[in-house]
Order: sequence, then C-alpha cells, then structure tokens
Amino acid sequence: MQTTHDRPLTGRVALVAGATRGAGRGIAVQLGAAGATVYATGRTTRTQRPGPDQAGYDRPETIEETAELVTAAGGTGIAVQVDHLVAEQVAALVERIDTEQGRLDVLVNDIWGGEFLTEWDKPVWEHSLDGGLRLLRLAVDTHLITSRYALPLLIRRPGGLVVEITDGTAEYNAEHYRLNVYYDLAKVAPIRLARSWAHELRAHGGTAVALTPGWLRSEIMLDAFGVSEENWRDACAHQPHFVISETPHFVGRAVAALAADPQRERWTGSSLSSGGLAQVYGFTDLDGSTPDAWRYLVEVQDAGKPADATGYR
Repeated sequence: MQTTHDRPLTGRVALVAGATRGAGRGIAVQLGAAGATVYATGRTTRTQRPGPDQAGYDRPETIEETAELVTAAGGTGIAVQVDHLVAEQVAALVERIDTEQGRLDVLVNDIWGGEFLTEWDKPVWEHSLDGGLRLLRLAVDTHLITSRYALPLLIRRPGGLVVEITDGTAEYNAEHYRLNVYYDLAKVAPIRLARSWAHELRAHGGTAVALTPGWLRSEIMLDAFGVSEENWRDACAHQPHFVISETPHFVGRAVAALAADPQRERWTGSSLSSGGLAQVYGFTDLDGSTPDAWRYLVEVQDAGKPADATGYR
C-alpha cells in the first residue's frame, strides 16, 4: 500500500515545460512517481509531429506518451501541446492550470530543442547565424516567456520551486568553453536565470535553482550511438567515457527530491547537478548507481585519463 511517505508530492502540481523526451520526460515521470499532478508540455503529439521544416525533430516521442508514463508511475499526467515561444499559448496553459488545479507548486523550465542547430566547434563567423539565433530563442526566450506567465500562479502559495535545466554546472561552464558561442550562451543563461528567479521569489517564499544532468542517455543520444537503453554499454566501444552516462530518470529523481525537501530554500540561487544531489538525498539511477558525471569529467575525461567510472558511479 502506497503512503504519503512513498509519494511525498501527493496534492502538488507541477509544470514540466519541454517534457516530450529526454530530461523533461524523466523529470515528469519521477515527479509523478512521487505523487504529483504533472502538466507535460511540448509540440509533438500523436497527431502532429513537427519536422525540420517546422524547426522540429521529426521524432516519435509524444507528450501523450509522457503523460501516460507519469500516470503509470503513480501520479496524474496531463499532456498539453504548447509552443513556448508563443506567449498566447503559454498564457492559455497557465490559465488552464489555474482553472483545473488552482495552484502551481513546481515549474521546470526544460525547453531546449537545439541539438540539430548546434554546429560543433565553429567560430561565430562560420556558424549559421539563423541557426544560432534560433537556438538562443529556444534556450532563453522560452524560459523567460514561460516564467512570465507561470510565476504569478506559483507565488500564490509560499514554497514554490523553479528548476532551470541546463548543461553544466556554473563552476564547469565558467572554466570551459562549450562548443560554440551560441551553445555556450544557451547553457550559461539558465544558471543566471535561476539566480534571477531566486532574487525575485525570495520575498514570496519561493526557491529557484539551476540543475544539470550528466551525460544523458536521452532518446536522441542513444540513437546517435546506435544503441538502446538495454545495451547502452555497447556504445562505450566507440566512446569509452560514455561509461559515466545516466538515464533521464536520474535528474528526474533529483527534481523530485528537491520538491519534497521542506528545507529546499537552502539551495536557492545555486547551480546543482544530478550526481551531486544524489550524494545529499540518497537517490539512485534506475540501475541503482549514482553517476557523478561532472566530477568524472574534470578528474578523468578532461584530465586525459583512460575511461574508468570506478568510484564515480
């Protein structure tokens, strides 16, 4: 028999913006596993699959699937098709949450969509300008638009949590140039946004953090290596450091742990990682491991040592 101890987020309402796949899906499902009602947003539905001509991925994952996984995990999943660059759609989404639930306890800004726009290691004068600016709109404007409409509902009750999902900790990104100027800006911006939200929410009893997964075994990443979740270790033959990778559920459990922590305000304004929070809260990835990717990157991969996750997961 499940109890409120097993599902500490029962009665809480979360919005995971950008929950079609990857980290967003893992976060939505793990919030559901903790008992939350989760609004899962994205553009891809079972009847509409944005292709490259619509600046989409043309992939099979849908928000309906995510919502069903949330419900199967023990929560209540609600799929809503939203383009988070369109302010009117975001405003309508928040109005619907207010009408149906009357509250919002957790906002996760995970909108991204820039994988296929990123041109690795190209200087600004060689990188597509249109692609780079589109990447920044997806990574920054969407988060601003969503927060503009969602935060007034979130601050209606003290204790709200905002999580800005990014790639890299503040410490790592301060010391490392990330792929190109557009990607670099895109992944530093959510860290700064979390500090901004922390400042603005403090008077309302709210908490805001930036959170990064490690090397994420997203659907796109697994496909790129030609493997599945079941045989992901086969990819290590091509990229040995993939041994430190983690499922999207690991960062999902990090968000769920933060949302369930009555003392989460101690983290406000901070840059956090899934591996770092696992050491604090004691959660694991689906296989029972606790991969600490960002420590591994510094101490093993960037140090030029042979791939070996011993002591890091």
